[in-house]
Amino acid sequence: MDSILPLLSDPTAWAALATLVVMEVVLGIDNLIFISIITNKLPPDQQTRARRIGIGLALILRLGLLGTVAYIVALTQPVFTVFDKAFSWRDLILIGGGLFLLWKATKEIHHTMEPEDKAGGVGKAATLGFAAAIGQILVLDLVFSIDSIITAVGMTEHVPIMVVAVVTAVTVMLLAADPLSRFIAANPTVVMLALGFLIMIGMTLIAEGFGAHVSKGYIYTAMAFSAGVEGLNILARRRRTKQATATRL
Repeated sequence: MDSILPLLSDPTAWAALATLVVMEVVLGIDNLIFISIITNKLPPDQQTRARRIGIGLALILRLGLLGTVAYIVALTQPVFTVFDKAFSWRDLILIGGGLFLLWKATKEIHHTMEPEDKAGGVGKAATLGFAAAIGQILVLDLVFSIDSIITAVGMTEHVPIMVVAVVTAVTVMLLAADPLSRFIAANPTVVMLALGFLIMIGMTLIAEGFGAHVSKGYIYTAMAFSAGVEGLNILARRRRTKQATATRL
């Protein structure tokens, strides 16, 4: 408590908190898109529970990692070198997470492109087991959580500020999860766009793991632009649908 009270009257601490909250929310978008796509593969009665469990695991992981900040910072220290390139545990985790995202997004795109079966149902991989979904969410939660905490450590040295920022960001994720999932499910073209985002994020994680820094500003600007174009397409389709309905009447 003695370490928290001085922060309440420190304008610098409030500025750091506001900046870190925004950063954590933005970083949480990647995680939320993945959770939405995965849980939409589950039966309807399991989707909300899976999203809450997935986001809850993200919170537990991030708070747990905050308790081992010194260890997390040590993950950035080189552990071996290949062709004059030093790799840390963080690099390996980012590369592994990026490869997993590439595999998962490519697999989902392939299944989306598959025609329906002869019985009129969706493809054979259209549904996913609950345990498998939680397992996949947990893997990406770990990758995104480590990246999130390392980012937080780089922005402030005060653990209480990190905790508040993480809890705030995860709360925003929890509130946005169901609306985002419903929007993705209701607009099939958005699913393909979101999978494209995951491929881009996966490539970014791999690049970061190999030491090539990619500005998050470029990534999220591209995502925002693509989402804006898709939003215009959705509005255009709805207008055409209304016009066609009015013409038939």
